[in-house]
Order: sequence, then structure tokens, then C-alpha cells
Amino acid sequence: MSAEAFISSFLQSLNEILTAANVIVAASLLLYNLTRNLHNRVTRSSASVLACVTIAYLADVFVSLDPLPGAHGLALRIQWIGIAFIPSALFHLADTLLATTGLPSRGRRRRIVRILYLLSFVFSFAAIFTDTVVSVSDRGGHVTLSAEFLFPVFLAFFLGVILATFLFVDRARRRGLTRTSQRRMAYLQFAVLTPAFGIFPFSVLLPETNTLSLGTLLLVNAANLVVILMLIFLSYPLSFFGSDKPDRVVKVELLRFLLRGPGTGLMALATIIFTTQATRILGLAGEDFMPFAVVGVVMLWQWSISLGLPTLEKLLIYNDDSNEQLSKLQDLSDRVLTRSDMIQLIEATLRSISDYFRVPSAFVLAYDGTRFDTISQIGKPVEETSFSDDKAHLLATIEAINGENGHFHKWTTFQIVPLYSLRAANEEIDEHYLIGLLGVQGTEESIHVPDEDQPLMKRYINRLQQTLEDMMLQTEVFAALEGLLPQISMTRTRANAIEYRVTNPAQVPQLNIPSRDEMYEQVRAALRHYWGGPGITRSRLLNLNVVQQEMDQAGTPTQALRNVILRAIERLRPEGERSMFGNEWIIYNILDLRFIEGKKVKEVTKRMSMSDADFYRKQRVAISAITDTLLLMEAEEATTAS
Repeated sequence: MSAEAFISSFLQSLNEILTAANVIVAASLLLYNLTRNLHNRVTRSSASVLACVTIAYLADVFVSLDPLPGAHGLALRIQWIGIAFIPSALFHLADTLLATTGLPSRGRRRRIVRILYLLSFVFSFAAIFTDTVVSVSDRGGHVTLSAEFLFPVFLAFFLGVILATFLFVDRARRRGLTRTSQRRMAYLQFAVLTPAFGIFPFSVLLPETNTLSLGTLLLVNAANLVVILMLIFLSYPLSFFGSDKPDRVVKVELLRFLLRGPGTGLMALATIIFTTQATRILGLAGEDFMPFAVVGVVMLWQWSISLGLPTLEKLLIYNDDSNEQLSKLQDLSDRVLTRSDMIQLIEATLRSISDYFRVPSAFVLAYDGTRFDTISQIGKPVEETSFSDDKAHLLATIEAINGENGHFHKWTTFQIVPLYSLRAANEEIDEHYLIGLLGVQGTEESIHVPDEDQPLMKRYINRLQQTLEDMMLQTEVFAALEGLLPQISMTRTRANAIEYRVTNPAQVPQLNIPSRDEMYEQVRAALRHYWGGPGITRSRLLNLNVVQQEMDQAGTPTQALRNVILRAIERLRPEGERSMFGNEWIIYNILDLRFIEGKKVKEVTKRMSMSDADFYRKQRVAISAITDTLLLMEAEEATTAS
């Protein structure tokens, strides 16, 4: 094979790869858009653009497989669905971008978008079913498209709409108030035109030929590569519109998606094409070697991503400060376990104790300073009320043990071992800070731990103490997070209000009033922290007018919010004598017992005779009801003020 023939064959294979790569990238980004923020107009309009690109390049991929002339010609006609609709989709995208800058359509641009889509439908219908735009000719098995009398009309439509799209995005860029918004719009201004020119049928304007020259192949490959890069470049700024996530999270999600989604597909595709075209590889035919090559390349690619992704994220996304903060958050995520994880660790330790010391049942109780609660137990169930009812005698017995936690000590019908806080002991706050109790049941005799087993027993005890203490500490962490997370609510929608010029001041969103969903989270956090905590002291509910009006009488913002919540709960109180079992009293009883009186879930469910699952369902309904009541009170306050 001559050098020119080899280069031509290589470029043709590369053209197949890049054409298929356009389909993979466009389809992947289309699916990415369909799974996030589909309620946002920018996301929907950009999905239309990607759908046009996918259809056009999918037809090219089918043509590269050398189908029969009839199927070849049909694919070239179907390709015009993407070609005809791409200008209208791009104009639609420009219109939605302009609307995000505070300049929504008053009806005229919306009508123009509909007219453009209608014209695109007419052109695509004419190209598929008639020869008025293009015609298909078969010359010795070589199928080509030829321009017809309506093609200049379509060309004028195409160029005019593309020019309008460019001007609209430029107008959106100039309306930006921040450097970030202007930079993103500048990216879009030039990247948004690439898909249109990438799928435009330039072959219709070129002279007919059976083979492509090396220069033409180089030009086609370069164009395909530019389209791939521009699609990725286009997806970057579009990812931020309508997103309520921080920029860092959006960038990380997009980077990981591109590497694990389209990146993996491209690697597999390139491997398939090059191995199937090879004659012999390691003594095997290329087609026989191909499955092993694809599996090996995909596994190697995923392994490379796992190794290189942290470095890529650090180089492309994080600066030194954010990287240090992220490391701390990731470290916290790695260390924190759920309550179920903690209970499993305690149960595993109890089984080891039960098996080693030959006791039929074992249990761990947590002590919060007022009462004992069962955390985990194996074997015969234990009634924690027996410990709470005789708490004074039990605490006296523990005091007499005097910190000896390496032995079992008899108390009534149980053998117990006190569990102390290791952290408190290390800080020398209180050497005997009781946090729980290990107990076994089923024997009246004292359980003797031989001297050679003392180290093992101490390891069991230390493991239980550390796990129980971590559980109590993480409960405080989760409680704090539950109160703080609803307050961190600066979404991308609110950021848009300060990034772009707003034409009508009446359209400026009221930032002090949360939406219905945010209001629900704020109310839930405030109820859980009703008697203290960030959920009520830092709540955005403090900005409500009804709370501000209560401030004069309450004295403090927190007390004012408590008073307003209490008034809202009282509005939900049914008339008549209170009942713990009436259906009409369920919402009021849950709010009053669980949050105002601060009783535990077990106590509330016992008093109301309902299961835990039913309680949590009814609790969500109750929180939703008080949320609506607070919104109604706020609306009434606004009406009174006006």
C-alpha cells in the first residue's frame, strides 16, 4: 500500500470515528440535559439543538456503513430533519438566554420562534418527500445530493436566522452586570453557531466526485473535531443556567460525566474501528481480537479516570483554599456513619461478646443524663423501663463500681458493665461521664472474665464506648446540619437577579420570602430546633412580615418566631375537647407533642397508638399543614399592611 493510500485510509477511518463521536457527544449531552433541570427553558431549548445535531450525525454514521443505494438516499433525506430545524432551535436558545437576563418575550419573539419552527418543518418535509429543496441521484452506486430551486431560499433562511441568533446572544452578553455572566455569554456567542455550520450540507455546494481528496478529508476531519470541541464548550456555560447547585458542583458533575460517559464511548468506538480494520494482531484476526481490546481499553480508561480525576479537578476547578475546604468536607463524609451503620457495629460487638462468654442475650443502652434507651440487643428482648423505673438504684450501683469497666457486675437479674465517654476522660472533664450500659441477661451468677481474657474484654468495651459516643456526637452534628442546611439557600435563580439587568423593577424577586418548597424546609428545621438551635435562631422565617410584627411584643427575634409558630399551630387545633385518637386531632397532636412539648417519637406514638411509619407520614402532613398556615398568615399580614 502506498503512503498516499495509507494516509487516505487512515483519514477515512478517523472521519468515521469523529462522525460517530459527534453522535456520542451530542446524544450524551442530550441525555444529560434530560436528567437535570428540564423545567428550565434554557435546558429545554439546548436539548432541541442537541437533538438536531444527533439526528444529522446519526444519518452520517449510517451512510458511512455503506448501505444499499435506496437506504443511503433515505438517510440523506432524513438528515434534513436536523439540518432544517437547527436554525430555529438555535434562535429559540438565544431567545431563552435573552429572557434569563431580565428581558422576557412580550409575545413577539415567542411568535417568531413558532413561525421559525413551522418554516423548519416545511423545509424538512419538502426535503424528505419532494425534490424541491434537494434531489438524490444514484450514479453507479454512488449516492449524492443536488441542490434544487428552493435550496437558495433555505440558504437565506439559514443564514438570516443564524445572524439573528448571534445578535441576540450578543445582546444578552451586553446585559450582563458581572464579569462571570458576560464571560459565559461570550462563550455561548461563538460556540452556539458551531453546530449549525457543522451539520450544514456543504456537499450540495461542492462538485460531484466519487472519492474525496486528502485535502478534503483533512478539512472534513478538522470540521468534525471542531464541532466535538464546540459541543463540549457549549455545554459548559449552559450547565449553569437554572441550576441551584454551586458552580463547583456543576463543573465537577459535567467533568465526570464527560469522562465516564462520552469519553468511554469514544475510546470503545476508536478501538472497534481500528482493530476491525487491522489484518492480524498478536496472531489473531482483527475482528477476533476486537472484543478483548474493547474490554481492556474500557477497563484501562476507567482505571485512569479513577487515578487522574482528583488531579484534574484540582487543576481545572479548585483553587488552594477551596481544595483545602473540600478535603475537610470529604474527610467528614468518610468518617461519618449513619445510625444504622453504628447499630450494626454495636450488634457485631454484642454477638462477639455473646459467643465468647457464652451468654444467651446481650444489649446496649444509651444514657442521656435523664433516661436509658435501648440501642441494640440480641437474644431475649429487654424492657428498658426496668432500668428507667429504678434509675436511682442503678446509678448508685454504677457509682459503686467506680469506673471498673473490665468486669461484669450484678444488678438485679442482669450483669452490667458501665460505658463511659472516652473523649471526656481524655479532656479530663469528668473521668466517669456515663454514656451507656452494656448488659447481659439470663444468668444469676456473676460472669467471671479470666485474666488472660481481660485485654479482649477491654477491647470490646472500648469499641462499644467509642461507637456509642460517636453515635451521640453525630446525632448532634446531624441536628445542627438539619438546622443550617435550609438556611444555605442562595440558588442560581437568585444569583441571576444580580447578574443581569432587569427591565421591569416589578419583576425583581422578593428575596426575603422563600418559595413553598423552601418554606417547608425552613418550617421543619424551625420545629425541630424550636427550643434552641440554628434551625430557629438563623431561620429565614425571621424575615417574614408576620414575625417582624410580633417582634415588639416578643422582645427577641427567636421568641417572635416561636410565638408565630405557636399561633399557627393553634389555628390547626380542632374545636371541642382534645382527643389523642380522633382523626381530626392527629395533626395538632403531632405538632404539639413532638415539637412544642419536645417528646420523643416513641412516647408520641405510644400515646397516639400508631406505628412509627404511620407517625412519620402524618408528621410530614402536619409540617406541610403548618407551612400553608404560615404562608396564609403572611399573606394576611401583607393585605393588612397594604
